[in-house]
Amino acid sequence: MPKAKERYLTDDEGNRTAVILDLEAYEHLLDAVDELDAIRAFDAAQASGEQPIPFEEAVARIENRGR
Repeated sequence: MPKAKERYLTDDEGNRTAVILDLEAYEHLLDAVDELDAIRAFDAAQASGEQPIPFEEAVARIENRGR
C-alpha cells in the first residue's frame, strides 16, 4: 500500500475530529477489513468443531428456514 496522505479536519480548538484519505488508501483499508472478517469467520468455524456441510446443503437449509 502506498503511503497514505491523510488530512485532518479540526474543531475550533485545533483538535483533530476526522481524517480525509485518498480514495486508493480508503479502498485498501476496506479490502483489509473484509479480509480480516473472512479470516475471523474461518477461525471461528474451525474452533466450533462442527462438521462442514456441502454448500448446496447449506443453501437448502437456509431456504427451508423461511417455510
